[in-house]
Amino acid sequence: MAKKILIAIDDSENAQRAAAFVAQTFTPDSYITLFSVVPDTATICEMDSPELTPYFVTQQSSFCTIEAKKRELIENALTHAKNDLLAAGFAAEALKTKVEAKKKGIAQDIAAEAQAGYDVVVLGRRGISGIKEFFLGSISQKVINAVKDVSVVFVN
Repeated sequence: MAKKILIAIDDSENAQRAAAFVAQTFTPDSYITLFSVVPDTATICEMDSPELTPYFVTQQSSFCTIEAKKRELIENALTHAKNDLLAAGFAAEALKTKVEAKKKGIAQDIAAEAQAGYDVVVLGRRGISGIKEFFLGSISQKVINAVKDVSVVFVN
């Protein structure tokens, strides 16, 4: 039976393991969205305001170079995950990539996307200790608390 699957992707090994898990576990008739949420700090690169401190103005191009590199890493991660799924027999027409600027928060944005008709959300888990996770929280913990009526799978 075809499922509509949302895979949360960033540039981490955990996210790549999540995509590999889907490739090995789910049937190739599933529809998959590779979803990435990126902080919307790129607008700073376009700022040209007298209120900006002189120090920031001198460092603005360095910051923007880092932002461009981060976007490149996300695009590479999406391509890698998509290629793994294609190699596992998933149809190109059934694979979609979606990159959104952060609106409310990474976990909240993943949860909001999950509510748009997906059967399963798959996330790579960072693997921090239970105590650290309790005090600091994690994306995966926040997603599972926010998602309603959608199965959530964590991949270690």
